Amino acid sequence: MSLLLSINGAGDNWAVEPWLERFSQRLPGVELVSWPAVRFAADGPPPDAGRFRYAAVWKPPQGLLRACSGIEVIFNLGAGVDALMADPTLPADVPVVRVVTDDLTSRMTEYVVMHVLMHHRRQRLLDAAQAREEWFAKDQWAARELRVGVMGLGEIGRDSAEVLARLGFNVAGWSRSPREVPGIRCYSGSDGLAAFLARTDVLVVLLPLTHDTGHILARPLFERLARDGRLGGPVIINAGRGGLQNEADILACLDDGTLTAATLDVFEVEPLPPGHPFWHHPKVTVSPHNAADSDPDAISDYVTAQIRAHKQGQPLANVVDRVRGY
Repeated sequence: MSLLLSINGAGDNWAVEPWLERFSQRLPGVELVSWPAVRFAADGPPPDAGRFRYAAVWKPPQGLLRACSGIEVIFNLGAGVDALMADPTLPADVPVVRVVTDDLTSRMTEYVVMHVLMHHRRQRLLDAAQAREEWFAKDQWAARELRVGVMGLGEIGRDSAEVLARLGFNVAGWSRSPREVPGIRCYSGSDGLAAFLARTDVLVVLLPLTHDTGHILARPLFERLARDGRLGGPVIINAGRGGLQNEADILACLDDGTLTAATLDVFEVEPLPPGHPFWHHPKVTVSPHNAADSDPDAISDYVTAQIRAHKQGQPLANVVDRVRGY
């Protein structure tokens, strides 16, 4: 059996050789091939591409997976599958498995809670006051007085919503199709979106990127967020996908007061280019797409377990719905 590994990502977690070592430890006796190869450039598919039965990938070159005609399962090594789904040459009859691990979910929840708390406790104002040597001792409202809306109620969104609610925040959720989360008011579909936005002070966005959600974070949506909350205006936290946001609209809405602040972990172009206005905007917090930078060992364990189950004829978990795009 052969496993094809194709990784194209920035940051230490996407270094290819450690991924090869992880899978070699977990799948002894399995041929592992990285493409493009670790130590030399390659423009086309690897020799004898039809021998691969499985592929573990992150943003592979378009056309590579189609050339590997023997592949039975494609494992996407990150949470977002939009780059893979955008490949017009992706084999239509091969299941794509997305990553769902407790580690990834908990890391995203950590990020969401941290940034909701940062805005709730006005940490940026405290930072500025410290720089001025000013004792900024203002009254602080309770968590129950801040209305948080979680947009996207999959495994990750549900966990974030539940933890925020346990901290005392007034939490609601929205999803495209109806969902139920005990103790949290859930809205769904276009009919529920307006009411969800109107009651939201801090909008947490954990949506997948699909043909329906591209550039959903734009002025028409921002203008429907609550304006009577404790923060003096709405805040957005986007830890979903960069393609969800209209970055020109975000900047314009921050400048004219439609938005009070933004925390952004994802961007239309990554890494965020030098000189981009987000870097130094006083109302923007930037992080380098690491909100759920999951443990590569946990992902390797997850993929390995699925490969072993598939070899035994067991069903795959978390297969991407090609119609919905996630």
